[in-house]
Amino acid sequence: MKRCLLALAVMIVAAAGANGQNRAEIGPGNGEQSAALPGATLRLFTYRPTDCTPDLLLLVFHGVQRDAGPYRDHARPLADRLCALVVAPQFDKQRFPRDLYQYGGIVQNGVAVTPGGRTVDLVAPLAAWARAAAGSPQMPYVLLGHSAGAQFVDRVAAFATTDAARMVAANPSTWVMPSLAEPAPFGFGRFGPTGDAEAALRAYLARPLVVLLGDADTGKHNLAASPEAMAQGPYRLARGRNAFRQARETAARMSWPFNWTLVEIPGVGHNAAAMFAAPQTAAALEDLSHPRP
Repeated sequence: MKRCLLALAVMIVAAAGANGQNRAEIGPGNGEQSAALPGATLRLFTYRPTDCTPDLLLLVFHGVQRDAGPYRDHARPLADRLCALVVAPQFDKQRFPRDLYQYGGIVQNGVAVTPGGRTVDLVAPLAAWARAAAGSPQMPYVLLGHSAGAQFVDRVAAFATTDAARMVAANPSTWVMPSLAEPAPFGFGRFGPTGDAEAALRAYLARPLVVLLGDADTGKHNLAASPEAMAQGPYRLARGRNAFRQARETAARMSWPFNWTLVEIPGVGHNAAAMFAAPQTAAALEDLSHPRP
């Protein structure tokens, strides 16, 4: 069913372009555009390097301040290094409060939302829009989020279907833990029938997910403090390490594929610009593009 929804979203965006609607190009330098996607119209902040032909797309997800423009700018050094396009969507707080953005719109009133009506389901048509605007329908893309945006990227990895080449979750407050008992959106409990939940967990562990942590991110500013969040650890660095360790152990115990990578940035705290500009971040993505020497 998820694969059908993904294909339908791509077909809708392609059809809109064929009819002369929603056509766009990502021009050189900084830009702003609007994308009418199935279910929502999003304001987008874009960047295209001026001295190379991009062969990679970075979809960048902002933090709790809903500051997509600055996040686009934070990603520019990485985009220049990788010769990549940047598209940073704006998820305003009025339409996308915490449960719809950070937690992906997975659960409403304790009940799992049907796929197709969740915020995470906007990612596939957004990627299709961006690829069309780049003039490259098959361009590989990366989901890159920090803090609140990393919580969203992790929910996409856990509960949605995309063809992202990599998903980077940097310093999120909470994770989807590899548990069939912990309720969604912090685990896979109550996500669906037991078989569906187990299949979703197995797929989650097989995603190309980069757990990107600043090893100085041990503060509590804007740190989620619900019982579910505190059960994951006292601060973001501990929570990320716990999520990675439990995911690796679960995959090994079940003999499932495990494609997560743990990357820690020395001396960096809760700072999106520093996390994105770190050489370790570029190194985690260099195999997807033709980076500058």
